[in-house]
Amino acid sequence: MNTPWAQNGRKCIASALLLILLGSARAGEDAQSALLTVPGGEIDVTLPQEPLTVSREDLLHWTTAAATAVDVYYGRFPVPRLTLRIRADSGSGVHHGVTYPKGGGLILVTVGRGAAVADLADDWVLTHEMIHLAFPSLEDNHHWLEEGISTYVEPVARAQVGNMPVPEMWRQVILGMPKGEPGSGDQGLDKTPTWGRTYWGGAMFCLLADVRIRERTHNRKGLQDALRGILNGGGNITQNWDITKALSLGDRATGTTVLMELYNEMRDKPAAVDLGQLWQRLGLSLKDGKVSFDDQAPEAAIRKAITSRRN
Repeated sequence: MNTPWAQNGRKCIASALLLILLGSARAGEDAQSALLTVPGGEIDVTLPQEPLTVSREDLLHWTTAAATAVDVYYGRFPVPRLTLRIRADSGSGVHHGVTYPKGGGLILVTVGRGAAVADLADDWVLTHEMIHLAFPSLEDNHHWLEEGISTYVEPVARAQVGNMPVPEMWRQVILGMPKGEPGSGDQGLDKTPTWGRTYWGGAMFCLLADVRIRERTHNRKGLQDALRGILNGGGNITQNWDITKALSLGDRATGTTVLMELYNEMRDKPAAVDLGQLWQRLGLSLKDGKVSFDDQAPEAAIRKAITSRRN
C-alpha cells in the first residue's frame, strides 16, 4: 500500500504466545524464507538476499509485532495464508508497501539496507498493509474507505497491544486528522480522490464512526466490532464488494445504522468536522507536541475504550 504519513502508493500476528516460527527454514529452502503460523492462518515470508543492518531474527520479530496488532484487533488473522515478500533497497527505514489479493493475500514491503532495529520497532507500514487484508476490495471511488480504515486502525491496533504508547497514538491522530478536512471545491469522499481526503478523510470517517457507535451503544461496541463483523461475514481482500454491502454488514454487527448514515453524510458533500470540539469531548489536548488527557471530559470513557485491548 502506501503511506498515510508520507504521500505515496495504493493498498496496502500474535505475540510470542500466538505466533510460532516453524524452524529456521523449511526443508529444502535457504535461510531467506520462513513459515510463520498464526491463529487461523500462516505467513510465508521471503527475506532479502542482500545483507542488511538488521538480522533475519529482527525482520521476523517485526513481522510478528505487526501481525500481533492485526490479529488482536480483528480477533484472528484476516486470510488463511499470506505471502509476505520483504525486499531491500538503499537508505534506511521501511519506505514502501503494497497489498494485493493475489494468491489469497500478497504483501510486498521494502526495507532499507541501513535500517536499524529502532526503525522496525517504530514502523507503521507493515501493520497498515496487513489491515488491508481484513476488508473487501471496493470500486475505485471508494478507495478512501479502504485507505481510511488502514490509516485509522493501524495506530489504534498497535496501541492496543503495546506496540505504540497510547499518548503517541493520539498525538498522531490529532496531528493527522486536519489533513482529511474538505478543501475548496470538495465534492465529498466519493468524488474527491486527493491524498488528504483518501487517507485522512477516510480515517476521519472511521474515527467519527467509532465515537458515534460507542455513543449509541453506551460504549459497549465500536468500529472494531463493525470491522470484525465485516471480516467474519467473508469480507477480506480477496472479495470484491459494493460499499453498501460492507457498511450494512458492519452496522448489523453493532446493532446501529451509524456507518450508512455517516456515509450518506460524507459521500457527496464536504461535511467539515469540528475536530476541536471532538478532542474536547474526548478529553484530548495537544500542547508543545505533548498530549494531555482529561479524564473528566464527557466522553473520556470512549477515548479509553478505543485503545483498550479486546478479547
